[in-house]
Amino acid sequence: MPAPKAYVYLLRCADGTYYIGTARDVAARAVVHNSGKGAKYTRPRRPVTVVFQEGPMTVSRALRREHQLKQLTRPQKEKLIAGELVLKLPRRKKA
Repeated sequence: MPAPKAYVYLLRCADGTYYIGTARDVAARAVVHNSGKGAKYTRPRRPVTVVFQEGPMTVSRALRREHQLKQLTRPQKEKLIAGELVLKLPRRKKA
C-alpha cells in the first residue's frame, strides 16, 4: 500500500500574519479554516488565503517540513513565498 500523501501549506490571514500547517487536500483545508472550523489561530483572522504549498510528500516528511518552516522569521517566510528562498529538509538522523 502506498504511503499517504500530504502537503505543507502557508496561509496569509486577514491581519497579515502567517499560519503554517499540513493537509492531504490543501484547498479543502482552506475552506475549513475560512468556515471557522479550522485551527484556533485562524478563527478570528479570517478570511485566509493559501500563499504557498509544497508536496506531495509522506505525512512524516510533511510534519518535519512544517516544523522547519515554523522556525523561519517573517522576512524568510516572505522570501519563501516569493520563491527567493530555497530550504532543503535536513536528513533524518539514523538511530
